[in-house]
Amino acid sequence: MQLDISGQNVEVTQALRAYVTEKLERLQRHFDNLTSAHIVLRLEKVDHTAEGTIGVGGRTNPIHAQAVSEDMYAAIDKLADKLDRQVRRHKGRVTDHHRNDRPAEAG
Repeated sequence: MQLDISGQNVEVTQALRAYVTEKLERLQRHFDNLTSAHIVLRLEKVDHTAEGTIGVGGRTNPIHAQAVSEDMYAAIDKLADKLDRQVRRHKGRVTDHHRNDRPAEAG
């Protein structure tokens, strides 16, 4: 998965970059078909905002979520939870739940 992290009114340090990367690794464990991730970290007065868009292969609409908190790390945690929930729900919709088993033929 290609990961792009940017910041608005906040400098994206190595610590923030490593924390975001660590949190988004969980998404790849749930679903292998993630193509790209664009994360924007934003500071507006006292609100720390983390916004993420995940590109999913074979789907036209990407998965998007936003989280606001008083701490940047807490906002990243909330964002990761929201994205994880949406990725698991998407995987459930994409997965074929029909069995290919045929009933045994009477012989």
